[in-house]
Amino acid sequence: MKELVIVSGPTAAGKSSAALELALMMGGEIISADSMQVYRGMDIGTAKLKREEMKGIPHHMIDILDPGEDFNVAVFKEKADDLIGQIRDRGRVPIMTGGTGFYIRAVLYGAGFNEGETDEGVRLRLEETAKEKGISFLEDRLKTEDPVSFEKYRGNLKRIVRALEYKELTGERLSEKNSRELAERPAYDAIHFCLTLPRDVLYERINLRVDRMMEEGLLEEVRQLKDLDLPKNATALQALGYKQLFDCLDGKVSLEDAVKRIKTETRHFAKRQFTWFKAQRDVVFLDRSSFKSDAEAAERMKEIIDESC
Repeated sequence: MKELVIVSGPTAAGKSSAALELALMMGGEIISADSMQVYRGMDIGTAKLKREEMKGIPHHMIDILDPGEDFNVAVFKEKADDLIGQIRDRGRVPIMTGGTGFYIRAVLYGAGFNEGETDEGVRLRLEETAKEKGISFLEDRLKTEDPVSFEKYRGNLKRIVRALEYKELTGERLSEKNSRELAERPAYDAIHFCLTLPRDVLYERINLRVDRMMEEGLLEEVRQLKDLDLPKNATALQALGYKQLFDCLDGKVSLEDAVKRIKTETRHFAKRQFTWFKAQRDVVFLDRSSFKSDAEAAERMKEIIDESC
């Protein structure tokens, strides 16, 4: 049996529900690899499964932090490694699922930077530059210095700053470091599935999901988050759906325009996610539209796992 099963994919591809069915078939437990589902009070916008939808399957790395707390890849890796060991000790199968590819890769190939590869002063200077000149200024610089990282990270200020920081301190492109790490042997005997959908189908699912989130009360959820008076740079406030509705509540854009922006930026995010997973090693891609149900998709994944053992 594999030490770790991974079910990834772009947002709205149906990975959470398919992973849940796989857990039911295999006696598994879910480890969420979603950088925003760790936060309490952010339920609708992060598409968390409701308790009754989990069908008795334990779900980990969900609702473990308050929105004002910081979270990063190194912390995720440490907690995920502990969970994988605990789940296996219980005789169950750890199934990691989510769309934060950086977190998944960290579990397989390591995370973090060595001494001399990070500097808080450089990072703060880059963040100040973004405040003064806008994220596009840093994006243009990254496009010149590390075009591969630019394609992966554009729109993500935190990752852009990290890539520029690394290049400035080491002279090496972050994309080169990442490629080197990917060539190493993974930490676990894992099988990694990525669920995909035809682009038009995926984009329509994203649009419908945003509409459903608004109907379920996403605006009120964001209003409650706003009432916490969190720091503007809080990680939780960078989540898709939340930052656009924050602008709406601040009177910067209309609600209609905010919803349009959520849909557009989520579609762009999904495209970047797929590009990310396509660049990873040893990924089994499955077109979710070729299966009639989540159970059928899970059955196919289980067949592939059994064949690989």
